[in-house]
Amino acid sequence: IDPSEVSDAMKALRDLIERRVNMFGVSEPVVQTKKPGIFSDDIGERLIVQLPGIDDVEKAQDAIDELPILEFREHRTEEEVQAILDAKQELRDAIENEIEDFEPNPLAFESIHRPGRLGGKNLSRASMQFDQSGGMGGQPIISLEFDKEGGKLFAELTKENAGGTIPIYVDEELISNPSVSLDYAKTGITGGTAIISGNFTIEEAKDLAWRLNTGALPVDSMKLLESRVIGATLGANAFDAGVTAGMWGLMLIAVFLIVWYRLPGLLAVIALGVYVALMLGIFKVMPVTITAASIAGFILSIGMAVDANILIFERMKEELRGGRTLNDAVREGFSRAWPSIRDGNLSSIITAVILFWFGTSLIEGFALTLFIGILFSMFSAITLTRTFLLAVAPSDSDGIMRKLFGTGFNS
Repeated sequence: IDPSEVSDAMKALRDLIERRVNMFGVSEPVVQTKKPGIFSDDIGERLIVQLPGIDDVEKAQDAIDELPILEFREHRTEEEVQAILDAKQELRDAIENEIEDFEPNPLAFESIHRPGRLGGKNLSRASMQFDQSGGMGGQPIISLEFDKEGGKLFAELTKENAGGTIPIYVDEELISNPSVSLDYAKTGITGGTAIISGNFTIEEAKDLAWRLNTGALPVDSMKLLESRVIGATLGANAFDAGVTAGMWGLMLIAVFLIVWYRLPGLLAVIALGVYVALMLGIFKVMPVTITAASIAGFILSIGMAVDANILIFERMKEELRGGRTLNDAVREGFSRAWPSIRDGNLSSIITAVILFWFGTSLIEGFALTLFIGILFSMFSAITLTRTFLLAVAPSDSDGIMRKLFGTGFNS
């Protein structure tokens, strides 16, 4: 095999495994390719899969192994099919009669359809669609797109089976046996596309399309060589440093807001506390693996929440200087600061989406926490802080409340 083809296959396999265990960008797996050593007898390349936050080996293996096998099988001769059916019947009779010294015929464990040349390794994409041939409200079907080699194999397969059927198996189970028209006896079905029908419900079709997309392996076989649980070394230090930096950052931000903005600053700190609690709850539900990258995205979103509060408070200060009452200054401050907050956060959301879409697993974790953090930081700054301020702001600007709403070291 051309070494470049092996490398391409391993890269595709690495990407598929990463997508399988990190569908929503929250697990941050590390999938590496390891070539055999010079003095090694092993002729195959290896994949090293590291799953942060998972210490259950069986759970980790399930995350990787639950990959469906798609096969377009071929028909056997009538004699072969009959021999297999007879062997299966003999095995059933032996089980029913409890024959202890019975030695089953190996054909009893064979499928009546022969393994074919076309399979999941040739699949580029699968999607759920609706069959429009029967009018509106058609049945859900699975549309398949093959790679260049798969398109050629499918054309050959349909040419050879024109007038017959092509059995389609997923995980050793026959899910469809579509017929091929005699019109394709000369050329076969070209174009590199195929359709799987089988009276699927919408949910079944969606699930099958998703499983095929995440399990279209570009290799014929994969064997687990070793699995073990290892503790963090440098990663633990980075994690602890990130948590410590985040705690110090939150404390310094709280001190600054309270000292410089007084009562509004205190209310903003309370709103930030609610924001942090909501974020941690979201991380637990999803669940997000807390790594250095995800902590960085979280801390950055906290900074953006503080930035929104500062814009609002500075605008409130200008309104107070213009002679407005405290209540009116709060309302105008939020109203006039909102366009800047909206545009700044929108540009950050666009950046996070681009990073998530094109980034690697590590970047996806950062982008996801940043995206969620921005949404909740807007809720914290615009909704919570505004509600707290309107609840305590009087309708006039006299007395102690004016000093509490002042900024800096002067009233």
